[in-house]
Amino acid sequence: MTVRVGINGFGRIGRNYLRCVLERTGTAAAPLEVVAVNDVTSPAALAHLLTYDSTY
Repeated sequence: MTVRVGINGFGRIGRNYLRCVLERTGTAAAPLEVVAVNDVTSPAALAHLLTYDSTY
């Protein structure tokens, strides 16, 4: 059974949570599906932050 989750805020913790979910995709752990990210920034800016985060 897939657990559907939403991320409220895409700051340091939200980005790290998404990275953890993406890293565990395809493993034996409980499957998670991120269905929404709630933030005031544009999707392009959020993708840039996820890709080029200097603290990760």
